[in-house]
Amino acid sequence: MQQNLSDLITKGLDQLDLPMEPVSLYEPVRYSLAVGGKRIRPMLTLLGCGLCGGEPEEALPAALAVELLHNFTLLHDDIMDRAETRRGQPSVNVKWNDSTAILSGDVMFARASKELNFYGQSDKFTKNQYARINEIFLDAVETVCEGQAYDLEFESEETVSLEDYLKMIEFKTAALLRASLQMGGIVAGAPSEQLDLLYAIGTKSGIAFQIQDDLLDVVGDPDKFGKRVGGDIAEGKKTYLSILALKKGSDTQRQYMQNILRKKDVVDDEIQAVIQQYEALNVIEETRKAASWHYDHAIEALGGFSGSEYKEEISRLLNSLMKREH
Repeated sequence: MQQNLSDLITKGLDQLDLPMEPVSLYEPVRYSLAVGGKRIRPMLTLLGCGLCGGEPEEALPAALAVELLHNFTLLHDDIMDRAETRRGQPSVNVKWNDSTAILSGDVMFARASKELNFYGQSDKFTKNQYARINEIFLDAVETVCEGQAYDLEFESEETVSLEDYLKMIEFKTAALLRASLQMGGIVAGAPSEQLDLLYAIGTKSGIAFQIQDDLLDVVGDPDKFGKRVGGDIAEGKKTYLSILALKKGSDTQRQYMQNILRKKDVVDDEIQAVIQQYEALNVIEETRKAASWHYDHAIEALGGFSGSEYKEEISRLLNSLMKREH
């Protein structure tokens, strides 16, 4: 089933019928979409629709909207982070320039919004469904922006609590996952009880996804993960591991780690020294347990649905994310 739905998403993206001109606007859009990615969000939209008794094909416009929105956020993230690569390829801001990346991202956002017009124009859907799909979509945009703002604020803060960090990733990472599921549910005409379960699945799996991403930065295979081991440490990023380590460490350990995390040019030996501190403080194992806890609660919420092939597929998808190496 997953392959059929994946093919449906790919076909939908291929048929977006993007204009050929201006070349400087639409070529980067095609480039971004062609690079691919996991396409988790549109897949969840289709599966969420099927899970609630709807036809996944009818959720395709919503799925395309969330994928376009996701890519829009990535273009802007890469500019803010001064990222040079995305999915193993040069980022749009590097291959072209910042201005081009901003404009191409903006047109993707506009196109994402237009995809949702399908639900306002089709007699199969009520005005309330159309309004709710748009509301959830725009709420997700606002929430992602708020999460990004918190993330930027953290860069200048000496200490960040785990509670604040979890709030940030719930906003920045989980918001679009839960919106994807809920939009699919609304297409299917799901009642509020099911929409609440979809919200919980998306929130918990999104938080787990980011915690695991933090973990893979330290324990992942760089050839599979596509990043330098300890890249977050080298950049002095606030992660679940660094925040927990600073919380658990002695004054001496905190000072030692903070000195490295503040540096601009961190060498590999210093990265390994921080990772050794993580191991000594049992931070790696506790982070792994935290990711598992959130995934378990996502699966628990999924248990509120009756058995179906869509429920099984979402369970498999969440388990694959749990075991991923990149």
